[in-house]
Amino acid sequence: MTSDSSGSRIELDGATYAPRRIFCIGRNYADHAAELGNRVPESPVIFMKPVSCLVPAGRTIRRPTHGSDLHFEAELVLLIGGDPGSEQTPASGAATIVGVALGLDLTLRDLQSSFKDRGLPWELAKAFDGSAPIGDFVAASAVDLASLEFTCSVNGSVRQRGNTADMIFPPSALMAAISRAWTLLPGDLIYTGTPAGVGGLDAGDRVVVEAEEIGSFAWNIG
Repeated sequence: MTSDSSGSRIELDGATYAPRRIFCIGRNYADHAAELGNRVPESPVIFMKPVSCLVPAGRTIRRPTHGSDLHFEAELVLLIGGDPGSEQTPASGAATIVGVALGLDLTLRDLQSSFKDRGLPWELAKAFDGSAPIGDFVAASAVDLASLEFTCSVNGSVRQRGNTADMIFPPSALMAAISRAWTLLPGDLIYTGTPAGVGGLDAGDRVVVEAEEIGSFAWNIG
């Protein structure tokens, strides 16, 4: 995959996609739900980020100033291609996943905890500019979405180890759930949730996400 400096163009296997929307899934790994004291959901927890959140690999991530406790959450990211469709079944949904990448769902945990306690939306904690770092995409056909291992390291220390086999809702089920409310379109991205091990990031830190089948991608925190 190649992209321009803002992450606003994705080129994969001769096709070009313009990211439209970023769908994100919360609490999709039981161990992560447990570490934050959350219940395991009965259906996917879906929220969204604007495309201004994307930060290509190799760029510096600027710490936001409206919160203090910036956390990393490493995730598998899906790229939607093919024909637009709604009410997709798990089988038909899987057929429209054309690319796979690794990314980060950056979260201001102090704000998120405050909003959750008061029953308020999460956008200021989750959807600020730069909150969706994204690595390069590979063809979905080149990876096993049912059993893909990935890690997240901070300053050379592995902090997260995940495997898609441990997802509560696998990618095809996530697409089916999302498409009940939104017509999935070519260029849409889905951040599929994070395993346990999330933690804080400080200025000067270097965070790396990697998987053997996809590659290694890094960002510095400014």
